[in-house]
Amino acid sequence: MQNKLNFSRYFIIGVMLFALFFGAGNLIFPASLGQKAGSNIWLAVSGFLITGIGLPFLGILAMGVSGSKNLQDLSSRIHPVFGVVFTSLLYLTIGPFFAAPRTGAVAYDIGIASFVSNSNGHVGLIIFTLLFFVVTLWFSLNPARIVDNVGKILSPAIIILIFVLLIMIVVKPVGVIGAPQHSYSNGAFMKGLMEGYNTMDALASLVFGIIVINAIRSMGITTSRGILLASAKSGIIAVVFLGIIYVGIAYLGATSTEVFGLFDNGGPVLGKAAYHYFGSIGTLMLSIIIILACLTTSIGLMTACGEYFHNIFPKISYKMWVFFFSFVSFIIANFGLSNIITFSIPVLMFLYPLAITIMLLAFLSKLFYHSRIVYTTAIVVTFCISIIDGFKTLCQLLEIGYFEWLKPIVSLYESVLPLYNNGLGWLIPVIVAIIISSLFVRSKKTNNCSY
Repeated sequence: MQNKLNFSRYFIIGVMLFALFFGAGNLIFPASLGQKAGSNIWLAVSGFLITGIGLPFLGILAMGVSGSKNLQDLSSRIHPVFGVVFTSLLYLTIGPFFAAPRTGAVAYDIGIASFVSNSNGHVGLIIFTLLFFVVTLWFSLNPARIVDNVGKILSPAIIILIFVLLIMIVVKPVGVIGAPQHSYSNGAFMKGLMEGYNTMDALASLVFGIIVINAIRSMGITTSRGILLASAKSGIIAVVFLGIIYVGIAYLGATSTEVFGLFDNGGPVLGKAAYHYFGSIGTLMLSIIIILACLTTSIGLMTACGEYFHNIFPKISYKMWVFFFSFVSFIIANFGLSNIITFSIPVLMFLYPLAITIMLLAFLSKLFYHSRIVYTTAIVVTFCISIIDGFKTLCQLLEIGYFEWLKPIVSLYESVLPLYNNGLGWLIPVIVAIIISSLFVRSKKTNNCSY
């Protein structure tokens, strides 16, 4: 048994963690943020980094601190039923409902769309995503080391290509930074903070955390303190890589609007930048790498979701789950990247506060003796606010009026909850709920000990 590893071991785990987090989809959000933020880019990207890399880092640490076997084990501290429901929703979100279809849509937008005429765009998307998810299904049904090997080659390849692009962006910017779009003209920091939700990495960190912990244990570290320190050091390596890429791509987006124009999402920005700097060969190289990277990510998501739901519902075979999830992903992918992103936002506004609250509770759990009362109180308060945020965001994105039952609740929350209009109305009530319920538990423990 040992208490620490040498730097090379931390670096290996950190790169592995980076590869788990980093998908081609992560490239589109900082690019879109940069395009819209314009001259307010540094405020916006600061907020983005907090939720885009800060929360995933905390998620990894939270799993290490909790000592839980997996996310379901941790979330079952609220209630076993909640553990299953929350974990299932999280897997569906980072799987067939949003993240997996997004891999197909991103692969098409970055890798294929530039070679297809606008009039044939939708047909091209259908054909491409059909092939994409058939290949995903085949590899998911026939797991092979080739997927892992391709992933190990692709991660360095895409990092090298992106860093070459970033160097070119700094040395020779595409254009000048323009004025911010309306949504970023005021409150760019908070807008960037909310935009970081779209990476879904904080949700994924609660799943990936156990992979990192098992890797650390396999290297001989078994103490809780040793695992936490190793997770922190490895996590720092991963988030530094992610942070550099996010800042660079955001800067590319900010300098690109003058030459490329403004896009609905960040998908086309990278492809046009590759062509701008390296011509057709650069575009082709980027297309191949992005498509393969998206494919390996999609296979990983299908495999993880299939295994989890087969474990929950063993009467339905793993193969049936993978087939179903691949089919659902194909259907949703054909709504297009912009629609996938739009409809994922209300779900993320609902799930993210719950996930962050679980992280906070994992860190503080020893202070309130791991009491279920504190876990349940905090989650109930979070749920009552985040579910309303989800419905409110859905109405705003669809540009429809609030439902009749929703109006008085939103009005009440706006008038009494600090930070509500910034998307953080749940934060202070949850902190207050944790403090009050923890004091109650500790006083009850003290009184029982006095007898």
